[in-house]
Amino acid sequence: MSRIIALIIMVIPGLIAAFGIKLMRDMTFGILQPPIPFLWVQFLIGLLFFLGGLSFVAGFIFYRDRKRNKVQKKFSRVPK
Repeated sequence: MSRIIALIIMVIPGLIAAFGIKLMRDMTFGILQPPIPFLWVQFLIGLLFFLGGLSFVAGFIFYRDRKRNKVQKKFSRVPK
């Protein structure tokens, strides 16, 4: 059950990042989505969605690898 919850936690930010890529791609081709007034605003929203989703997934993977001691020594926690 916990693996399914972890998968859902990873899929939702991935979908948000994919939607951000779609918004940026639509701006490149001049397709304006209805609730957004300008193309440049659409690109910024897409960029924020993409960076937010990517950083969440990357942070999750980094946290898991650090917990299992699979990172370089400079990234591991040093107990004091």
